[in-house]
Amino acid sequence: MELNINGTVKTVDVEESMPLLWVLRDELNMTGTKYGCGVSACGACSCLIDGVATRTCTLPASAAVGKTIKTIEAIASDGNLSAVQKAWIQHQVPQCGYCQSGQIIAAEGLLDKTPNPTDDDIDTAMTNICRCGTYQRVREAIHTAAKWRQEENSLLG
Repeated sequence: MELNINGTVKTVDVEESMPLLWVLRDELNMTGTKYGCGVSACGACSCLIDGVATRTCTLPASAAVGKTIKTIEAIASDGNLSAVQKAWIQHQVPQCGYCQSGQIIAAEGLLDKTPNPTDDDIDTAMTNICRCGTYQRVREAIHTAAKWRQEENSLLG
């Protein structure tokens, strides 16, 4: 099957029911997306699929055929961190770091859809589980990233 991952079409010979997470990690050696719970509850396995943060540990790879998949590996552009990644660092969001790729993916998806989110918007969209409990830092980082994105967009045009 062919999958459009980070702007490149990848051909994989796997069973259609194989979860996309395992295609990414085991078949394509893209290990930024993490395994957490295996039941789509924690969000460590999140990728953007057609711009929507999607849990991939239970999603059959065949369900992603014909869609655009963006993994954590493609969030930085030309070696430059995204506004979300920079805000994550500024607010010292990561503790253990395990959930962070999924958290960043979810935040990117939120800001793509809602450029200036309220606390309620963030609480509704950010359903990923952080064992370290850095939820307040996540919220602060998202607000900072939203501000930086708006500033960047106003400079561009």
